[in-house]
Amino acid sequence: MHRAGTNSWIAVATVAFLFSMADVHAASSASADEAAIRAQTISWGKAYNGGDAKGVAAQYADDAQLFPPDVPGIKGRAAILEYFTKDIANSRKAGAVFVLNPKTDVGVSGTTGWESGTYQVTVKGAIVQTGKFLSVARKKDGKWLYIRDIWNADAPPAPPSAPATPSPVPASKN
Repeated sequence: MHRAGTNSWIAVATVAFLFSMADVHAASSASADEAAIRAQTISWGKAYNGGDAKGVAAQYADDAQLFPPDVPGIKGRAAILEYFTKDIANSRKAGAVFVLNPKTDVGVSGTTGWESGTYQVTVKGAIVQTGKFLSVARKKDGKWLYIRDIWNADAPPAPPSAPATPSPVPASKN
């Protein structure tokens, strides 16, 4: 009887050990995926600031959707390339640099990952805009590609223009 009880405890301990090793592997895998997602964001910033629209667009899945401020949503890698080609050219012409804060929140669940954080846009070293972003990526064939990407500025929207006040009409002297 004692021997059967000992074997039961050994079996339970073995199963517990195997599950703990699976958890360590899953945590290790998640950490590697989180690091890969963060590295992708750094790569995105370098490509953007380097004027490489193709390099930026290559980080998006074929069916990705982009939600930049002040324009309708953009669907598909080809349209995303077209958007970034113009956007990067305008940024370079203005001397703007996109600075991503390296402190981000990252999460992974299976083959889906996300990252959120903040950014600044500088022109000649002066901050002209601050904002936040949220990117969702999918892992396919060992590579993370953005499937949804949105960002917006922190500044509140401009107040509506006040209606023009008509100037008073002088009274006639008649």
